[in-house]
Amino acid sequence: MGQQAAEICMLTITDFINILHCYYKSPLVQMYELENHKIETWRGDSFQNIYLQCSNHFLISISPEASLFDAIYSLLKYKIHRLPVIDPESGNVLHILTHKRILKFLHIFQKKVPKPAFIGRQIQELEIGTFRNIATVQQTASLYDALSIFVERRVSALPVVDEQGKVVSLYSRFDVINLAAQKMYNNLDMPMQEAVRRRSCFVEGVIKCYPDETLEIIIDRIVNAEVHRLVLVDRADVVKGIISLSDLLQAMVLTPAEDRAYVFQKLTCD
Repeated sequence: MGQQAAEICMLTITDFINILHCYYKSPLVQMYELENHKIETWRGDSFQNIYLQCSNHFLISISPEASLFDAIYSLLKYKIHRLPVIDPESGNVLHILTHKRILKFLHIFQKKVPKPAFIGRQIQELEIGTFRNIATVQQTASLYDALSIFVERRVSALPVVDEQGKVVSLYSRFDVINLAAQKMYNNLDMPMQEAVRRRSCFVEGVIKCYPDETLEIIIDRIVNAEVHRLVLVDRADVVKGIISLSDLLQAMVLTPAEDRAYVFQKLTCD
């Protein structure tokens, strides 16, 4: 049974991005051949040092008996976005936990416990999120440039900005799936402006927030909009930061503070 569970693996969008980025300018593989490759091809030893150089070589999972705190801790510690809940006896995947589902759960049940004082403070005071060295991409840059940033910076989304640094759209790793669906991975030289326009499936819009807004407002907005992040901007729409689901879970659950620990403990006990 242990062997059965050990053979489970997860192919992610990050893997797909790494493959495209690695081989687009490589003479070793023609891009049109990629869709004919079997998954086992990319698991071979000859490819591990190429596209799995930043990946974990083992599947991170959790058992059904583990606590919600353990799940959040694993998601944040290993910097993963999906955590399989695996039956230890059968090795079957029972559920996939994500940041979005967990934060929505906490948001639904927040009315059962007193609100901590820090939730009413401004986001700039709490310093929740990324405010320095923000990864963005110019709308005139190429799609390949965006993939390079995804690989090198290991970010999940890029605000697309104009010459003044104002956010005009958001391009996430999920959007790269469009390249496969529309067979556009042979044209990674297209400008970001065109890549954004060509998206045909669900698009996560640019949901913005401001430094003087409270954490409570931020949480309500990100949960209700069902997005993975908010772009922090000033009143001129210039990008000043990114606030992600993982940032919020880190601040609400893992950051050691008595009032935060009390809220989480009371919630899980109820």
